[in-house]
Amino acid sequence: MSTYLPDWLRPWFAEVAIVLQVLAILLLAWTVRWVLRRLIARLAKRYDLPLEVSMGVRRVSGFLLGFAALLAILHVVGVSAGVLWGAFTGFATVAAVAFFAAWSVLTNVFCAFLIMTSRPFRLHDHVELLESGERPGLRGQVMDITLVYVTLREIHAHGGHSLLRVPNSMFFQRAVRRWEPGAPDVALQAAEPMNSRDQRRVAVLGGGASANAVDPD
Repeated sequence: MSTYLPDWLRPWFAEVAIVLQVLAILLLAWTVRWVLRRLIARLAKRYDLPLEVSMGVRRVSGFLLGFAALLAILHVVGVSAGVLWGAFTGFATVAAVAFFAAWSVLTNVFCAFLIMTSRPFRLHDHVELLESGERPGLRGQVMDITLVYVTLREIHAHGGHSLLRVPNSMFFQRAVRRWEPGAPDVALQAAEPMNSRDQRRVAVLGGGASANAVDPD
């Protein structure tokens, strides 16, 4: 094939071939990833699978596909299988030691498994982590559940929202209040603190007959 190329391009034929192979691998990986995502979405819709299951399958398949594409690209570049296996085992060993050294991370991963199986709440539910007693704590709508933390979307009383990333272990250390997805106003109403006038009125009404004498309204 190199005989059909111009003279100035022949010395670069090997490099150009490697670049084309890498691009072909990336294109194939992207195509397979797109097909898998469509297939998983159809299966989840057909069999009414939980959203957590479909998200987990998409993430695992994407990771495996990316890892396979990386191995194929390294093989095309010229890295031998023995070097790849040695690098992989060395990285896995270091990662395992670091993983088990961080007990908090391991605890969050185990709690993520418990959340997936026991399902105390689901995606798009409104939850609140109660402090001791009935004091309000962290609250928001569940947007994502990962191996380390749960992402909550906190809706502010005066407009706007923010994202909170709460470690999974905290949901097993405190009481959790849950609202269904169809009642976001209830969660927002519970999140709004009473102003000073409302607190004064509640305190006065608790005094019984002296309420009308103290509160002119």
